[in-house]
Amino acid sequence: MSQESSQRPHRVAVIVDEGTNPFEVGVATELFGLPRPELGLSEPLYEVTLCAPAPEIRMNHGFFTLTGVRGLDTVAEADTLIVPGRPDNVVPRGPDVLDAIRLAHARGARVVSFCTGTFALAEAGLLDGRRAATHWRWADSFRRLHPRVLLEPDVLFVDEGDLLTAAGSAAALDLGLYIWRHDHGVEIANHVSRRLVFAAHRDGGQRQFVERPVPQVRDESLAPLLAWAQERLGETLSVADLAARARVSPATLHRRFRAQLGTTPLAWLTGERVALACRLIERGEERLDVVASRSGLGTATNLRARLRQVTGLSPSAYRRRFGSGGGEALVS
Repeated sequence: MSQESSQRPHRVAVIVDEGTNPFEVGVATELFGLPRPELGLSEPLYEVTLCAPAPEIRMNHGFFTLTGVRGLDTVAEADTLIVPGRPDNVVPRGPDVLDAIRLAHARGARVVSFCTGTFALAEAGLLDGRRAATHWRWADSFRRLHPRVLLEPDVLFVDEGDLLTAAGSAAALDLGLYIWRHDHGVEIANHVSRRLVFAAHRDGGQRQFVERPVPQVRDESLAPLLAWAQERLGETLSVADLAARARVSPATLHRRFRAQLGTTPLAWLTGERVALACRLIERGEERLDVVASRSGLGTATNLRARLRQVTGLSPSAYRRRFGSGGGEALVS
């Protein structure tokens, strides 16, 4: 979606309830509320409004009181509603907050929760029979309170289309960048991630808890290997090649990827190649076989399958939505 095709900024409302975690409010405003001159756009792509059920709201542990925000009637204007988490999840949300969430969803707004904000969506009745994520620490209590929700206990975030749920505070950043990619494509999302100095893409299916053992002898960080591989995505690069470059066995490499990234070498490599294919399409490459070759996905058939798996779009549909060269179809 280009700024030229948008009639106005996408309106984002953030509900700040009693005891809300201030970090997650900050994540929402950092992601969607700041000016982004690095994008070179004359108008912002998002417009953020904080809203609350009362004129004064005490934040988590009473660190400070938030004042001067708008009332919950703001939710009626939102295209996306974000519900941050709070630690007292067994205490029901107020009926006014739950009604605002229900009304936003009923009129077609995208509803997003960060961390334990998933409890509020479940209390509002939006998640029955739907998949959702929440912080691992509260997974058991969530299941007891909301047994009809299909909780994914060990993922970063879940996209159910109209309902998106992030597992924790840092996973809120992952989900926010995922929303940027969904709305505006990989290229713009990468600009935002660089501004945040944050990983551009961690798949929602990655594990919440990632072990990072302190190396006993030498630095075993994967960063040099990842940088080396990212420069060679178009080559015939396999997991065995990655292991050889790292001078370890494939089994050891697999363990390090699981420990440091929460994913497998093959899944990481495929994700990087799909992201490169998206960038090539966004920059105007019209030949499907060229995109497939340069991204390392090999064939147009594999490119179509992988792109649809990750984005839900065919290459031509992705180009129409995010491409810089108009709506022409990609050619094989």
